[in-house]
Amino acid sequence: MTEKIKISAAICEFDPLHFGHAYLLRCMKERHEAAVCVMSGNFVQRGGPAILDKWTRARLALSQGADLVVELPLPWAAARAQRFALGGVLLASALPFSGSLFFGCETPELSRLEGLAQALTSPEFSQALAATKARAKGLSFAKRRELALASLLGPEEASLLRQPNNILAVEYITALGKVRSSLSPVPILRLGAGHGQQAERGEFCSAGQLRERIYQGDSISGLVPPETEAAVQENLILGRAPASFSRLERAVLCKLRAMEPEEFARLPDVSEGLEKKLFAASRKAGSLEELYGLVKSKRYSHARVRRIVLAAFLGITFPLPEAPSYLRILAMSPTGKKLLEQPEKPLLPVAIRASQFDKLGVEAQALYRLETKADDLYALAQPVPAPCGRDQWEPLIRL
Repeated sequence: MTEKIKISAAICEFDPLHFGHAYLLRCMKERHEAAVCVMSGNFVQRGGPAILDKWTRARLALSQGADLVVELPLPWAAARAQRFALGGVLLASALPFSGSLFFGCETPELSRLEGLAQALTSPEFSQALAATKARAKGLSFAKRRELALASLLGPEEASLLRQPNNILAVEYITALGKVRSSLSPVPILRLGAGHGQQAERGEFCSAGQLRERIYQGDSISGLVPPETEAAVQENLILGRAPASFSRLERAVLCKLRAMEPEEFARLPDVSEGLEKKLFAASRKAGSLEELYGLVKSKRYSHARVRRIVLAAFLGITFPLPEAPSYLRILAMSPTGKKLLEQPEKPLLPVAIRASQFDKLGVEAQALYRLETKADDLYALAQPVPAPCGRDQWEPLIRL
């Protein structure tokens, strides 16, 4: 009897792909034969466009060992950590293979991360969180969550969720349990500078630091794999990079000023009267940074506001789909092709060409239309504006 294929999966953005990502992919390939990446499309979780388009980033993933790159659809790619993780886990788990889900984090001790995940889903946590809301009015959800966890696990364990990758790690573990996935969690120590930090000598640069260098026109030679450096240079010459939300600023402000408070209320992550604050800010702000500053507070983080503004611009509104309705393949290697040719079929329909979406259900077609409209707007965030329709004609990327 032939042993079933096992996969190593990761949920990622590769914005852009750096040495830490390359290390993660090497770890994945060492564990199992095939590496599957569920990757965000042209807009990402920080609430803006990816610096390189999704096809370039998918090609870079193949160059570092990925065998299959599946697109994480927009309503999950540009969402808060819980929804981002759940969407990625649902797609990775839709492939009919067992194996491992890899993720980088600051605290790669599985027992501690599982302890946090278990506590966060317990009735006791819900009660503790409700108590913090009563006595800690005006604090952000993240701070109230830490206070509630500290009452259950102690301050040291609760402080682990101050690190962004630890937060995602716990959400991945929670999502794996929620969907009863056959994938086992494998935390890997995150290498290099943290988010918003400058790399020390000999340390890997963070994605944020690399994006800033690219925006400033500084060299990234030696700071990223050669393939990433070449891809950035090629896209700079073609006028496709770096994509920036600043090029869409007037269009975004125009969209927001045309909205009514009830329209803001239908956006993801808007609650507790935030729609009134967004409406007022949209009528006053002359720039996106000014708007973010007017809305941001202890309760509403900068990242949350950016994602809400992005959702308004791209048309991501309630009701949100509960789960992705297809596996959209952006790139694959010969091993990835072998995965899709196995007798046991994925739990979701596989789409490679745009024409295949016409044969899917209404929900899948609506989700794909949202994606293509967003990609057409992404084309205006590039240095040289591109015409609509790239999502319909861009071919599958093969190694």
